[in-house]
Amino acid sequence: MTQTPAPFDARAFRNAMGQFASGVVVISANSDSGAHAMTANAFMSGSLEPPLVVISVALTARMHALLQDQPGFGVSILTSAQEKTSNHFAGRRSPDFEPRFADLAGMPTIAGASVRIAADKLHSYPCGDHTLFVGHVRALSTQQDMRPLLYHSGKYGALSPSDWHADAARLWPEIGGHGW
Repeated sequence: MTQTPAPFDARAFRNAMGQFASGVVVISANSDSGAHAMTANAFMSGSLEPPLVVISVALTARMHALLQDQPGFGVSILTSAQEKTSNHFAGRRSPDFEPRFADLAGMPTIAGASVRIAADKLHSYPCGDHTLFVGHVRALSTQQDMRPLLYHSGKYGALSPSDWHADAARLWPEIGGHGW
């Protein structure tokens, strides 16, 4: 028996998509007035060879117009200690906090991020009320063993249990706790 799907609106769709846990990134670019940045969770690697990343930016975001005109962008993957940075670039600024940028190959990125990427804009694709920007990674900076800032159902989260590497190795010895 086939079940007829229930109708849904934009809010229901957004809430459903919020059930997908993701990391948090800050997308950045140079502008006439200096570095400009925004928080996002619509980010992914697109290819290993060549090294490509994909970001999705709403047509209504100020960053969208900037990315249309700029030759490249930065992506900073935030750590669990950078919740204030995420909030700042999501429009929830704290008067006692000012995030710090770190230059990476001429691109502003977030100081202290676990991964910082400088990418040359390769393609842009319309995607409904967003645009997908594909960037060719030209510089990469990483810090190992940093806990990620996670986002799920409109809230920040954390990995659990805290010693998940040891648990994975114990539960799945055939893969040594590496990958699935």
